[in-house]
Amino acid sequence: VGEDVPIVLQDFPLATGVHISSATLGTIFENHANIVMLKHEDWPGLQKISDLRAAEEGGRRRVSILCGNAGVFLPEEMARGADGAMTGFAYPEMMVEVCRLSYEGQAEKARDLFDAYLPLMRYEQQPALGLAVRKYVLAKRGIIAHAAQRKPGADLSPLAAKEVDILMDRLEKRLSALS
Repeated sequence: VGEDVPIVLQDFPLATGVHISSATLGTIFENHANIVMLKHEDWPGLQKISDLRAAEEGGRRRVSILCGNAGVFLPEEMARGADGAMTGFAYPEMMVEVCRLSYEGQAEKARDLFDAYLPLMRYEQQPALGLAVRKYVLAKRGIIAHAAQRKPGADLSPLAAKEVDILMDRLEKRLSALS
């Protein structure tokens, strides 16, 4: 595509089956100046973020790091030097606020906010059901018109929908307590 085209390198060994060490990522960055961002989805991968940032302090050029994995480690990733999140969750505004608070040095407040959402985030991470949960929440919030998925996507059972409703209600109570 050309050396002047910015590239995002996705590091997602759980999906690709390919583990890229911190040292190898450094070599790739040094040899390919058009890689401007790492989509960090290694799990566990917090040390990798620390290693990459330490190498930058040693003189290697800075590469933006945005995290995936549904943001389930976002406060820790931000503390290790990530620039933000590039992932899905039914409350993206929470991730924006956690990043903002982290940039402002308010790590404890960022963690408190994150912790309020964690039960719903955990529920949304169920394999084969996660997107159904996310769409259900987005529809309940009025962000999308309906929660239907294309086949073969799963729908929430009435019991699962009730569980999500409980988690959403509990989230609202937690957020009120934080205010």
